[in-house]
Amino acid sequence: MQPLTYHAETDPRRWNDLLAGLPTHHLLQSWEWGEIKRQTGWWAHRLFFARQGAVVAAAQVLTRRLGRLPLAVQYVPKGPALDYADPVLTVQVLAALEDYARRSRAIFLKMDPDVPDDTLRGRAILDLLRHRGWQVAAEQVQFKNTALLDLTAGADAVQAGFKQKWRYNVRLAGRKGVTVRAGTEADLATFYRLYAETGGRDGFLIRPQTYYHDAWQTLLQSQGQVGGCLLLADSGAETVAGLFIARFARTAWYLYGASSSQQREAMPNHLLQWEAMRWALAQGCTTYDLWGAPTEMVESDPLWGVWRFKEGFGARFAPHIGAFDFAPSGLTYYLYTVAMPRVLSLMRRGHLV
Repeated sequence: MQPLTYHAETDPRRWNDLLAGLPTHHLLQSWEWGEIKRQTGWWAHRLFFARQGAVVAAAQVLTRRLGRLPLAVQYVPKGPALDYADPVLTVQVLAALEDYARRSRAIFLKMDPDVPDDTLRGRAILDLLRHRGWQVAAEQVQFKNTALLDLTAGADAVQAGFKQKWRYNVRLAGRKGVTVRAGTEADLATFYRLYAETGGRDGFLIRPQTYYHDAWQTLLQSQGQVGGCLLLADSGAETVAGLFIARFARTAWYLYGASSSQQREAMPNHLLQWEAMRWALAQGCTTYDLWGAPTEMVESDPLWGVWRFKEGFGARFAPHIGAFDFAPSGLTYYLYTVAMPRVLSLMRRGHLV
């Protein structure tokens, strides 16, 4: 067995370029995403793993210290990046990350590898994680499953894969006077207003405007392997919907969508998605990740309606293995994730906190 070494990388371009050459690379492992998370208290440690001087894996480890305590929690979002078909390499990287968590005095290290759940390889990775003491995380953080659209055949073939009603709605938006434009930093406040309206209508929490402004600005200004685009749908003088799409290497992700309660009958979201696909194709992308699908393929799942919308564009359901936690100390992990939340809940009921 060839030994595996790892070192921290400090050069943004080198990190992104080498990461892009690895299997299962993801936007959330990019240098830019680590910088975005800094504003919420996470610090990114970017580790390359090498065999005989050649980089074979990478893991961007986000670390958050717990106040003045000598403890931390860690997270490898949609990573690590490596060839999971290589069982020896997979074991070596897991062992290195486990050691890193111990030396960092982490309560746990969470990861959600970009590994399909519906393959023999995915089942083997699940068995390996359980064998090594990793446990299914109670908090998944990211969507466990997603919806993927293959762009390799080009724009005409992609649109031909839409359901008939979806193709009609794209044309209908144009006939009703909806136009789509690329937004700039000056439009971010408008997009946030729409996003806040969407969150209130659909019942999901959103962060303060400064977080999104910094995230969107970072991606809009990125170059090289990373890029971003804000698309806005206008009806007359009014902006009625928008979406933010980002790419890493040859994959694009639909990260944020927003719409007004007004003029929904003009189908601006259908036209926006089509224009997002055209942008991704122009960027050389071969896959469009529509970011999020039901945990269970049943109509009662909260994402069922969202899935039906994405499925209409020809996207396929892509299940993943989800998030797992490695805890160096089982007792500390239990106290932090189970006992402490229960105690705080009881104290809140008694108005003690």
